[in-house]
Parts: sequence; structure tokens; C-alpha cells
Amino acid sequence: MEDSLKLPRHDRYDYVPLPQRAVYDWPGQRRLAFTITINIEWFAFGVGNGHDPGDASEPQTQRNYAWRDYGNRVGIWRLFDLLDELGLPAGHAINSLLCREAPLIVDTALRRGDELVSHGRTNAENLRGLWPADEARMLREVTETITRHAGTAPRGWMGAAAYETAHTPDLLKELGYTYLMDWPMDDQPVWMRTRSGPILVVPYPVEIDDAQGLIHRKWSTGAFCDAIVGQFDEMVEKCVQRPLVMNVSAHPNVFGQPFRVRALRRALQHCLDHPLAGRVWWCRPGDIAAHCATLPQGTMPGR
Repeated sequence: MEDSLKLPRHDRYDYVPLPQRAVYDWPGQRRLAFTITINIEWFAFGVGNGHDPGDASEPQTQRNYAWRDYGNRVGIWRLFDLLDELGLPAGHAINSLLCREAPLIVDTALRRGDELVSHGRTNAENLRGLWPADEARMLREVTETITRHAGTAPRGWMGAAAYETAHTPDLLKELGYTYLMDWPMDDQPVWMRTRSGPILVVPYPVEIDDAQGLIHRKWSTGAFCDAIVGQFDEMVEKCVQRPLVMNVSAHPNVFGQPFRVRALRRALQHCLDHPLAGRVWWCRPGDIAAHCATLPQGTMPGR
């Protein structure tokens, strides 16, 4: 007898368990795609949304605004230096207001050859509660602002606080986006349905995200970096069975602090020096999406 309990559900993708999927390679016959996503954000002063370093219930004050602003004034430059030192590419999820308020950050990312991922206008707001027409205008504004500054349109989207509405994937697809990172449900990319055709979900971490780990869960810096090492060690061993994605998320106001940069350097150097590092493709999020688009239909779930 069919279970009478009917739960709300979505129709964006189907349940396809990992063991039942096709096996494929990343470029160069690599099996672990390793990418870093740095979230570079701009906030309103005294109002709107925004983390507090001590208490999530705290109101917006000059103290928590200044703590976040440290990331744009100081922290991001330490992270750029670290990426240069280690020779690693990155994707930068940027609020479009950075193009006006801190353009040197955006220009430095572009000079490095890194990728700009749309991250809303500001993390002082998110998409929840917007009517579809209002959301469409916001998404278009973000896209056009980054395109004017960078000279090319962004292809990836990461929502502010990873929030979406029921219409976000449809609107992103219609604006020309090829992938999004708001659905942390897998260690492989998955094609998602929209009303205008498929859009790819590139894995983005909830677990290896410094805002989640250090701010919300109160992990230590060492615990977070141990998680990077443990995630990498397990994935680089298991990826011989099937391709995987490891995405590490950092915020400049968190891991741009001097003592945390040192710990992050050690964790990333561990990954680079690993005996199985020859299995790893060091890439940007958009590189993953571009490669997936070349794979034969049916290789990956959802398409």
C-alpha cells in the first residue's frame, strides 16, 4: 500500500545515488577537482543582514561592521598573497557593490586570472520574500554591473547566504548563467531542471565554509584546517573510484586574520604536497562547469 504521507518536494533533480552514476575524468585524467571560493562581501552600515563575531543575535553596530570591513581593507590582500605564493587559482563570489566601492579588489582578482562569481548586490540583503519580477530586476542589475566592470558576463551564481526563492534557478538560466552553488547536496556536479533548460549545480561546502564552521559552530581555527586536511585526504584516496569535487570556502574577514592565514597555508600546503596530488585538478568553479558541459549527455545525473 502506498504511504499516505505526502511531503512537500521539489522537481529540480532526481535522486540518483552515487554508486549508480557513470564514471568520468576531469581534464588530464584527474579525478579530484579542487577549487577555492572566496566570498568577498560589502555590507550596509548599522542596518540589514550581517554576521557578528560573537553573537548571531547581536544588532548591526559599528563593531561588527568594522570587523567585516577588515576583510576588504586587509584580509583579502593576505589571501591574494597566499594564493600567489601557493600558485592556486580561485573563484571569488563577489557582491556587485564591490565594483563601485572597492574596485581594486575586483581588478586584482581579474589580473590573477581568477573567476568572478555573482554573489548578489550586498550581503546586507538576500532574495527571500521577493516577488519574481523584483528578483529578476535584482539579478539583472547584479549581472550587468559585474559585466560592465569585468568586460565579460559572470557564468556562476552564489546567492547571498546561499538563499534562493522558488524561481531563482529559472531566472539565472534565463540570464545566461551556466551554474550555481546554492545547493550543497552532493560531491559531484548535478544538472538541475529549470523552465528554460538545465543549469549545473557545482558543489559548494556547508561543512568546509569558515563562516559556518568558525562563526556559527564556534570551531577553532585548528579544527577548521584539520577538516580541510581530512576532507582532502579522504577524497584524494576515494576519487580513484569516481570523480569528486572539493570546494573550500573562505571569507577575508575570517581567514584573512594573520594567525589564520598561517594555519590555512599549512593546510593547503599539505594538499599540494600530498603523495596522491597527481590525481588533483586545481581549478576555478567555472572550469568545473565548463568541463561538465563537454561530457556526453547522460554522463551526469539530471541531463
